[in-house]
Amino acid sequence: MQFARRSWQTIGGTSAGKALHLADLGVGVRLCSPLGSDDDGGRVRRALTTAGVTLEAIASERTERHVNLMTDDGRRISIYVSVPSTPSGHELEAAGALVAAADLAVIDLSELGALLLEREEIRQTPLWVDLHDYDGSSTFHEPFLSAAEVVFMNDDKTDDPWKLMRSCLERGPRLAVCTRGAHGAVALESDGTQHEVAAVPAHVVDTNGAGDAFMAGFLAASLRAASVGDALKAAAMQASLAIESEHLHPVLAH
Repeated sequence: MQFARRSWQTIGGTSAGKALHLADLGVGVRLCSPLGSDDDGGRVRRALTTAGVTLEAIASERTERHVNLMTDDGRRISIYVSVPSTPSGHELEAAGALVAAADLAVIDLSELGALLLEREEIRQTPLWVDLHDYDGSSTFHEPFLSAAEVVFMNDDKTDDPWKLMRSCLERGPRLAVCTRGAHGAVALESDGTQHEVAAVPAHVVDTNGAGDAFMAGFLAASLRAASVGDALKAAAMQASLAIESEHLHPVLAH
């Protein structure tokens, strides 16, 4: 038996984390996400719209909920309490149209993301994908990787992030970025150019959402024509905002 030293409820999810940080950075962001008509769905809607995120809710029989069990060093086990229902063909068509009309789209690992990748109309939009703890061989990740222009990942399942990134670039992306927790992050361009950035010193409260904040910071800087090196620095700074808060973004505390 173990006793939690503290616990709290907040808005979760990798897509929400990215959207919150992009909105904070002044990027016009439209989030397509399955949400139920339950109380949890209402809470998510209010929190995201209050934070400046334009929400395109996809009808679901239930709102996704999960419990994260965290250790002091940031290790995590996520226990899913409920998952969204499969989106209808009409909902997929509407989401596909939004992606096709966007300047850039982030496709997250999910049933919705996988179904969208099957739609031809989205392929003209530059796609960025967060592969999370990719091991270099997962078949589930493959369609996300091959469709992406830029991929992000962490080093949880690799001892050699450079090798992992090279294997990703061989499947089509032009840039791969790998976060390394307290060791910062590295990036590899398709021409072999390597980049590295140190982590920004921070008082760690909760590491949930750090990778999403990092990707949002990098993306926002890239949209403003920053170099890869400068985008990495902006990303590291944005990640520090997330880990110093109990929430995906400090704005949720208000």
